[in-house]
Amino acid sequence: MPHPHPGAHPSIELDRETQLAPLYHVVLLDDQEHTYEYVIEMLVKLFHKATACAFEHAVEVDKTGRTILETTHLEKAELKRDQIKGYGGDWRLGSVTSMHSVIEQAE
Repeated sequence: MPHPHPGAHPSIELDRETQLAPLYHVVLLDDQEHTYEYVIEMLVKLFHKATACAFEHAVEVDKTGRTILETTHLEKAELKRDQIKGYGGDWRLGSVTSMHSVIEQAE
């Protein structure tokens, strides 16, 4: 059986079922009802981020109004959005609501 030339790639046809699923961003939105400490704790707990990385997200959401926390398939993005919603308020400021997040399709 002949071997393909180095660097040669066989032509692959993908049907609809084997194509890659689209990816989605989980985006955290800024508000004035949550502290940096809250954001850091939430990201460490829900997204398993290192404290330094979680701090960078807290700074970004504070300065720009949003930060992309994760890019993943739709089902996981929805789960992460729901986990943020269910995380609860920030006792430090007496807030009773969670932070807000949205899902956006990645391009």
